[in-house]
Amino acid sequence: MKSNTLDMINVKEKKEDIGGLDNLKKWLDRKAVIYKDIDRAMKFGVDMPKGVLIAGIPGCGKSLTAKVTSAMFEVPLLKLDMGRIMGKYLGESETNMRKAIELAETISPCVLWVDELEKGFAGTDGSGHEVTMRLFAAFLTWLQEKTSPVFVVATANDISKLPPELLRKGRFDDIFYVDLPNKSERRSIFDIHIRKRRPTDLAKIDFDRITDKTEGFSGADIESVVVEAVEDAFANGQDGLTTENIVKCIESTKSLSDIMKDKIENLQKFYKKNSNLKNAT
Repeated sequence: MKSNTLDMINVKEKKEDIGGLDNLKKWLDRKAVIYKDIDRAMKFGVDMPKGVLIAGIPGCGKSLTAKVTSAMFEVPLLKLDMGRIMGKYLGESETNMRKAIELAETISPCVLWVDELEKGFAGTDGSGHEVTMRLFAAFLTWLQEKTSPVFVVATANDISKLPPELLRKGRFDDIFYVDLPNKSERRSIFDIHIRKRRPTDLAKIDFDRITDKTEGFSGADIESVVVEAVEDAFANGQDGLTTENIVKCIESTKSLSDIMKDKIENLQKFYKKNSNLKNAT
């Protein structure tokens, strides 16, 4: 399915593809139980789930979690393209937003993924265009008042650019912060990507060594290291992947925390001091 503003995403990912983020996965497990038996849950007195905002460092699993959520809930995944919402003519943007919401509610139960929320609603801190501010207000009102089984997964790198009412209770069921992976999570991410490509080589890999050398790496950084290391091993005519292949690629990779050092430090400070955000780990 494809509309002017919504795309239906074919999901192949599963929960086991997420390295770490245990708190967020446990929270989604509970919501999945509710969502898969929503009528009985509501008769029991459970409120209709609204959704979750997942904010934090780029390349650390936010988009993957949005996809996995639909798999866990066993419902379709729709992705809202905010760039296509914005129209050229008076009232067109508001009409596009209304039609997108109506279509999602028609297809429901479903997961509605709003990616990079802060870019779609840039300027809603009062500095932006009035159309953007109206769209943002309409979206938040719908999110708070909706009764349809449309579970919203909003992802954002920097919600400090959005107005504080976004973080107010009642908008989302919860808000989670995703940081750079710790050592345990890095090991899990390495395991996932090596297992996917070279499962027979897992026993030969010195995971302590490669996780120690990747502090400050994002999940996306680690995936790219594994991809390059496997390619390197094949191009060299090796029988399999080795720790040395991985170490070589680590040493030639500039991590996200180096490339975006100041920005990431500022994001970490903002998210850690905001009491409304739960740590996803």
